[in-house]
Amino acid sequence: MGFVSRLITLFGLVLLAHAGYSAHEHTVLYSNVHLSSSSTALPQDIVIEALVSLVIVSTGLVLGAEKLKPVSWSEWAAEVQREGASRNPYQRLEDRYSFWDVRAKRKEFADWMRGDIPSKG
Repeated sequence: MGFVSRLITLFGLVLLAHAGYSAHEHTVLYSNVHLSSSSTALPQDIVIEALVSLVIVSTGLVLGAEKLKPVSWSEWAAEVQREGASRNPYQRLEDRYSFWDVRAKRKEFADWMRGDIPSKG
């Protein structure tokens, strides 16, 4: 995270804290007032300050984030298969008792369709 993005994020967090403090003070101030004609909703300037601060914080975080890497599930799966069970996050599922091996069943079906395996009938 660069210095500028950290500074932008810090500024946004200070604004967000100020908006939260202002909302708290407004609520405390109007909690003791029992006027039926006045509304106790937050003033628009506090709401706008909170929304602007959220945009500023988000901008700072996005600017400071690392560049995204492209995701290709097929490449990831091929890499996991090459390395074997050491990196496979689903190895625990595959080691279950009576786990149905899809690849073996596909091969068996393809062999059956080609006529390589005589039918058991």
